[in-house]
Amino acid sequence: MMITGVEPITLAIPFSYGGAARAPLDFCLVRVETDAGIVGWGEAFSYHCRSAVAAAVRDMIAPLVVGQYAGDIAQLHVAIQKKLHIFGRFGITAFALSGLDIALWHIAATARNISLCNLLGGAKRSTVPCYASLLRYAEPKRVARHCARALEEGYGAIKLHEVSEPAVAAAREVLGAELPLMLDVNCEWALPQALEVGQALKRHRLTWLEEPLFPPEDLAGMRAVGEASGIDIASGENFCFATQFAALIQARAVRYLQPSVTKVGGITEFSKVLQLAGASGVRIAPHSPYFGPGALATLHILAALVPEARFEYYYLSAEATLYPGLFGKSEAKIPDGIGLGLEPDAAVLERYRA
Repeated sequence: MMITGVEPITLAIPFSYGGAARAPLDFCLVRVETDAGIVGWGEAFSYHCRSAVAAAVRDMIAPLVVGQYAGDIAQLHVAIQKKLHIFGRFGITAFALSGLDIALWHIAATARNISLCNLLGGAKRSTVPCYASLLRYAEPKRVARHCARALEEGYGAIKLHEVSEPAVAAAREVLGAELPLMLDVNCEWALPQALEVGQALKRHRLTWLEEPLFPPEDLAGMRAVGEASGIDIASGENFCFATQFAALIQARAVRYLQPSVTKVGGITEFSKVLQLAGASGVRIAPHSPYFGPGALATLHILAALVPEARFEYYYLSAEATLYPGLFGKSEAKIPDGIGLGLEPDAAVLERYRA
């Protein structure tokens, strides 16, 4: 079964959160055709870099794989990495490869007439609980209001994207002492400030503190923040390929690894990270604020390989969805069709194409 076409499909879907409108939500879907008539769908990370990622899929990935055998995913993956390393190992190159890889796994499962979940070993559960991954509100009262709303909708855990201790305190007051509360500061602080703020955050009993440092590859600094604050550190959404995660583990920098299937190198590299985590005792908490094939791939991985983890649900209101009915209040169904289990809504693809 040979690859006959690779097409990036870019979308821009407006969304709002908390009454505030934002720039449209970016998508770069990757559609792969084969000579057997099987079509695979993938997703490359593209928030605020949609055009660049689409160009990488079209101009860098597609010429290397059209005419190649679709079934040998691992060998093709390595060959592409070697060919493209001169352009930079990580970032947009890895995002584009991730989209292709997801699509090839979709094709592999479809060719066997099974779901991706079954190809990965079988579902351990039929639904996956979600945690509400709130956007940044800054004002403690707004943080408290949205936390309360998420609890009313049934979410049993919440992640903030705040950078002030009062905002975190407001959330903890709403959640009470026991419900899991996570904090992602998106690489906000240099090491001295992170050490200082970490001490102030200790009393809020965070499940994890995510990406406390810039630059994110300051592994020794991450370890220092965790040791000084007593808070478990999480990181990995900005890391690509298993080699970077191996370095995280070796440095004993984190308690939670956060591979993102649309960034790390797709399902192929995600699986390698899972093996590393299993051998080291570090936990997996996937980065997954997605609504396209990347979300479907993450759900299949969670159901088959990380059943104890929650799905990260980006807590926003989008104008349209590619997969109606996939997400309920605080949980997501594992699609039980073949491949990824669902096809993107054709009307949404047409209306929101960018």
